[in-house]
Amino acid sequence: MNPKDIILGTVFCAQTAFGVLGNSFLICLFLCTFLTGRKMRPIDTILVQLACFNSLLLLSKGIPQTMTALGWKNFLDDKGCIIFFYFHKVSRGLSLSITSLLSGFQAITISPSNSSWAEIKVRAPKYIISTSFFCCIIHLLFNSIVFVKFKSLQGYRNYSELHSYGYCPGLEATKVGDAFFGIVASLRDAAFLGLMVLASGYMIFFLYGHHKRNQYLYTVRLSPRASPKTKAISSILLLVSTFFCFYLLNSILISYMYFRKPRLWLMQCSIYLSVCFPTFSPFVLISSDSHLLQYCSDLWRRKVPHH
Repeated sequence: MNPKDIILGTVFCAQTAFGVLGNSFLICLFLCTFLTGRKMRPIDTILVQLACFNSLLLLSKGIPQTMTALGWKNFLDDKGCIIFFYFHKVSRGLSLSITSLLSGFQAITISPSNSSWAEIKVRAPKYIISTSFFCCIIHLLFNSIVFVKFKSLQGYRNYSELHSYGYCPGLEATKVGDAFFGIVASLRDAAFLGLMVLASGYMIFFLYGHHKRNQYLYTVRLSPRASPKTKAISSILLLVSTFFCFYLLNSILISYMYFRKPRLWLMQCSIYLSVCFPTFSPFVLISSDSHLLQYCSDLWRRKVPHH
């Protein structure tokens, strides 16, 4: 086996394992915190969903790509290929929409109680589950097109019209169908990204105003600690920024490959970038969200007996 393939397979395997462990830790942390009776934030419901969908994204993309890099070419039959590809598409869309929902919910939460958002601010926590369920239904239905796009390669000779994914026999490419699907998917992604940018802009504006109102504190030699609200906003902004950076880099790379014949190393870079956010997002949250650190501390105190 080529040493480059071994290195590539090891990288994909490590990335998948690292990300799944991080997201699984988050899921277990929320589950244990809930079972111990501690009061949790409404936003934690969104975070645990994000961790679940990111884990699904990593498994549906990381496992087949690792096996492909290690030399297992086209090891899936038609049904297996459809299942992996379908869940990858669904989990990718849900990761985007839930991250967008997270930023929007946080922006509504910090809005003043006397603003026009006051009524929505009160009702927003009640609609988290229903909104997430609606997003799931939309993505499940929208990506069901893969069931009609896949076809067996048996007897199919026009390989120039097939996209090879390494672990799959192939995906039939029809110019009109692919163009339509690509436009609709791009509009969907743009809508979620637009909401994310607007919510993030509002949160940055809020933090700037909060900093200006408390400017006098910095004239004192004592260094004031950031409020829990400020830390929560900063944590979500950091998470959204991480998502946006990886998404933008991957989109630029995909656009470049669309107009030029893609080289193998560019395709591998695109695959790596596509799962960077679900890999690093749990660690970004754990390191920046003071509430999650408090959950860990509380569970550790319960576990370790005091003498």
